[in-house]
Amino acid sequence: MSTYDPDAPPSPTDWLDLDESLRLLLVTEYHQGDIADSRLRLHAAIHVVVENQIALGEEVVVDALARLQREGLSRHEAIHAIGTAVSDHLFEIFKTEADDEHKPPSTYVERVKGLTAESWRKSGG
Repeated sequence: MSTYDPDAPPSPTDWLDLDESLRLLLVTEYHQGDIADSRLRLHAAIHVVVENQIALGEEVVVDALARLQREGLSRHEAIHAIGTAVSDHLFEIFKTEADDEHKPPSTYVERVKGLTAESWRKSGG
């Protein structure tokens, strides 16, 4: 695998056979020029997390991807929607560590299950 296109699903085997740093490089190269350099590596890392979950067959993520695409999102947009759930969950984890009184309002799985194309579009995605 020498290029990445989020609208063309990579073979799970081919994707998982790549070194993690190469996965990041391929996603970064795809987005080069579309996303500010200051956010590019984080954006690519979240893409890789979602693609990894898809390639590993994580049922909730695979189901969400299919559902979001049926609702009209492109595969790339669906990856961004799921990636938002990843980043929101990470934010909650960091917030919880900083404030033991705070409990995350929902789990990552609940967030992913609750995603819809409509909610993604309304969020400005």
